[in-house]
Amino acid sequence: MDSKLWQAHYDKGVPTTIEYPNVPLFHFLEDAARKYPDRACTIFKGAVITYKEMNEITDRIAAALVDMGVQKGDRVGIFMPNTPQFVMTYYGILKAGAAVVATNPLYTPPEIEHQASDAGIEYMFVMTNFYETIKKAQPKTKIKQLIVTNLKETLPPVLRVLFTLAKEKKGGFRIAGGLRDGDIWFQDLLAKYANASKPNVEVGVDDTALFQYSGGTTGISKGAVAMHRNVVANTLQIKAWMPNVEVGKEVVLMAIPLFHVYGMVAGMNFAMATCASMVMVPNPRDLKDVLDNIAKYKATIFPGVPALYNGINNHPDVKAGKYNLSSIKACISGSAPLMRETKEQFEKLTGGKVFEGYGLSEAPTATHCNPLEGVNKTGSIGMPLPDVEVKIISLDDGETELPQGEIGEIVVHGPQVMKGYHNMPTETANTLRKLNDGKVWLFTGDIARVDEDGYFYIVDRKKELIKPGGYQVWPREVEEAIAAHPKVLEVGVAGIPDAYRGETVKAWIVVKPGETLPEEELKAFCKERLAAYKVPTHYEFRDELPKTTVGKILRRELVRQHKEANPS
Repeated sequence: MDSKLWQAHYDKGVPTTIEYPNVPLFHFLEDAARKYPDRACTIFKGAVITYKEMNEITDRIAAALVDMGVQKGDRVGIFMPNTPQFVMTYYGILKAGAAVVATNPLYTPPEIEHQASDAGIEYMFVMTNFYETIKKAQPKTKIKQLIVTNLKETLPPVLRVLFTLAKEKKGGFRIAGGLRDGDIWFQDLLAKYANASKPNVEVGVDDTALFQYSGGTTGISKGAVAMHRNVVANTLQIKAWMPNVEVGKEVVLMAIPLFHVYGMVAGMNFAMATCASMVMVPNPRDLKDVLDNIAKYKATIFPGVPALYNGINNHPDVKAGKYNLSSIKACISGSAPLMRETKEQFEKLTGGKVFEGYGLSEAPTATHCNPLEGVNKTGSIGMPLPDVEVKIISLDDGETELPQGEIGEIVVHGPQVMKGYHNMPTETANTLRKLNDGKVWLFTGDIARVDEDGYFYIVDRKKELIKPGGYQVWPREVEEAIAAHPKVLEVGVAGIPDAYRGETVKAWIVVKPGETLPEEELKAFCKERLAAYKVPTHYEFRDELPKTTVGKILRRELVRQHKEANPS
């Protein structure tokens, strides 16, 4: 396969290669503060923090961490939703020479124990409503101290008062009895270091920036270690992919979780690199808040997930024409397959472009994207970003490169690929492998093919292949077919045990509000679009499907629930 055939289909203005500066990740913030000191860095419920202010706050946090004993390479945790405090702590940790470990704030104490212990976290920044959760996990970790912030601290004065009176206790933001001995308030820390400047810590491009834990949906959660150079490269690749972006003029809607590498890199770091204003949305499930923020602050860039776009498409107030969403010009969609109907409907609503991308925590987020202006092929994840090389490798031997059109594992080589997994040499060796060309390639575990134009198509996860009676069925293909039914809102497909065929295909379906869909109608619809062995033999209609916090349907959880309800 000609490794460069996709470059002929890049949008005008997208480079085939980029010159990456030898700078740490926080350079983007410092550069934006120099060029646009008075521009809003974050906007939260109307409260603005400028780039100059954000840069100074992060200097103070870095100075505090160094004084507390945090050394270069240490890991510091963040346990909070999308708020200005997340941005502050993220860049403060990096300026102290430490590595960020951002943890899903919906995690339970046992899940926190695993990540905090594996990473060796001693200090963690936490929102008050999650304080008790961390305290339950703390005894089984090395965590010495929690730095605690309240949601109201970055609200405008009037909202702060209203929040204190009406929502603080009800929402679990008030800590009964105050902080435990040894913990400290975030505001007290900032006050103590009010006049501090950035500590004199030499941070280089080969120093560790992130420990990004995989979701654990395919086994135990693994900590992907990214260096500053990896994250800087990926940020600049995403920026280069959108040549129409106007530096210093964009407004990025930050609704996808910042603890997830997709929101962190394609949202926050991209915004920093383009000197954009970030509108912070703590809860993306609150669609009214999402819509209000788009309309009020005229968001132009909206990184999201298909479930979020789909939710907006079907929101009654959007259908009634109550929101003007025409400011949106570009939406990167990731973390789950983008169905054609979702894309086309959202583009019709906004006038903007939704283009699907692909990536993984190990790179640290994006490797492929559909073009912003060029052809977006249905079902395709697009083309490799600048400086990314990709091969399709045989599933039989794990070494032979397959020709264009054939199906195999997608492997990636590029400047954003991680250093390895923390404390997991075997997993690292299995994932980062040297091929005959002498280069080290990232084996993604995703099965794909590439067409004659260099567009890639994910067939499915290697581990989620369904084998009914010896045939091969890829869940995504069946999901695409069912999603095409006009009454279907969401669908998940997976293999379940079957006494006769060993395994069979089951579909879990959420029907659009106000619609009814008989099983026989859906089965007949599938038979028109799929080979007989791919048509689901079991259908379950539900009000909702289990998802990750970034909207990816949890097929393994659906299978677990099925087995629990149908013990053999």
